[in-house]
Amino acid sequence: MTLMQGCALGFRKMSSDRAGAWVARYTSSETRKSHKRALGAFDHLAPSDRFGAAKMAADAWFKHLGAGGGTQVVTVKVACESYVKHIRDRKSNAKGDEIEARFERWVYADRTLARIELPKLTRETLEAWRKRIAGTPVIVNPHSADKVTRPRALSTLNRDMTALRAALNFAFDYGHVTNDLAWRVALRPAQGAGANGRRTLYLDRDQRRELLRHASEDLIGFLTGMALLPLRPGALAALSVSNFNKRVGVLTVGKDKAGNDRSLPLPKHLVEFFAEASKERLASAPLLPRASGKRWAKDDWKKPIKEAVVAAKLPRETTAYTLRHSVITDLVSREGLDLLTVAQLSGTSVAMIEKHYGHLQADRAVAALAGLVL
Repeated sequence: MTLMQGCALGFRKMSSDRAGAWVARYTSSETRKSHKRALGAFDHLAPSDRFGAAKMAADAWFKHLGAGGGTQVVTVKVACESYVKHIRDRKSNAKGDEIEARFERWVYADRTLARIELPKLTRETLEAWRKRIAGTPVIVNPHSADKVTRPRALSTLNRDMTALRAALNFAFDYGHVTNDLAWRVALRPAQGAGANGRRTLYLDRDQRRELLRHASEDLIGFLTGMALLPLRPGALAALSVSNFNKRVGVLTVGKDKAGNDRSLPLPKHLVEFFAEASKERLASAPLLPRASGKRWAKDDWKKPIKEAVVAAKLPRETTAYTLRHSVITDLVSREGLDLLTVAQLSGTSVAMIEKHYGHLQADRAVAALAGLVL
């Protein structure tokens, strides 16, 4: 049955033991190429209501195509998978792995959301999803027998929503959906995240030495690197022997979350540390491997760090990122390094460093002004 020029709806009968299905057909007026889409049997409805439901589904598809939408049926899960591939191709595998882990936890596991076709996605569906993940508590000590939880931080919620919003925007750019009304408001960042997003747990140098003293043989090299450089744990784990140039004393950090390579000139003690770590090893070998010689995989360091934290009697919230935060804090407050240089060393934006560490320069500013007295 022709509904309008180039748009038709029909019913395909199957064998006697199988139900039929409604099928929409769209023919492009420019290319004359036809595309078909199975709409389903709608046999959950009364026979008199099935045609009307099929026509509504067909009209929605025709409207999607007429607005420039693609003919491919793309679900939320497929859109997320395409976005992860894009990130791996254009940025880095580490960033792709991080985003994929968020999707695995919050999107793919939510079958109601994952299976929805993008043109059928609604603001109500996404707001319900947002409410579900916002209400999921965070396990503070996942490797302990006694599980301790805390409410989900707004900053964490924003990071999870940002990943999904980016995937949906990517699908929108490629015509898999013709408007962003479903997520424009529903996935808008929560306000006030900055107020509780700042890391506050700081380990002084004596505490860091104590943590290293209680680290296992498997962990000691990796943890020492975390205590001496302001790198993300994933970036440190990804380093190979070839990233260290002993002759000029430079460490090249490959693409990590920041997305760019950067070269770090090293002081004498770090040159000696990495020279010993890379001694008589292949260029392709991990620079700071496990005791077995294998490279650290994502999050492998969490459990051994927790064990060292307990043994050293340090705050239980201590993580690998606590070391990164402590090193950056020292660079800003104790060493007086400017924020631009700190940002370059740590592989993040100046705006982010200023947001989280700019307050540490207040005392230096007061001292500088005091020096202007006449």
